[in-house]
Amino acid sequence: MDKPNYITPQGFAALQARYHALFAEERPKLVETVSWAAGNGDRSENGDYIYGKKRLREIDRELGWLSRRIKAARVVDPAAQPDKSVVLFGATVTLADEDDHHRTITIVGDDEADAACGLVGWNAPIARAVRGARVGDVRRLTLPAGVIEYEVMAISYP
Repeated sequence: MDKPNYITPQGFAALQARYHALFAEERPKLVETVSWAAGNGDRSENGDYIYGKKRLREIDRELGWLSRRIKAARVVDPAAQPDKSVVLFGATVTLADEDDHHRTITIVGDDEADAACGLVGWNAPIARAVRGARVGDVRRLTLPAGVIEYEVMAISYP
């Protein structure tokens, strides 16, 4: 990976917890089940064996992905940002569109983005549009539905 994986301390802890849950808990139980199923004889019609092997491949693929993301992670504490008057990683930003509808987003790592909760990934179009903005700045965002202008109303850091 040539791009750093910026992530908050909470997001990094969540990645590590998921890795640990898969590696130390779920995978060993599944290996035991597959081993037991393999000992039952005919594997071609053994659902426990077939499903278990498929699930092991899925777990191993996810463990590999998590391992790469954890290795590339650059943990950035939003509270330690040097200039809190500018939208940087970890900022919680209140935006107002042309119709004066307010929207609050928090800029987080791409691995911890959850639009339903207002957590927007660092590389999302709206996050790229407001990076470096100050209160009162107007930024344009080009979407498939057209161009929207947002005014930065407030910036805060946890």
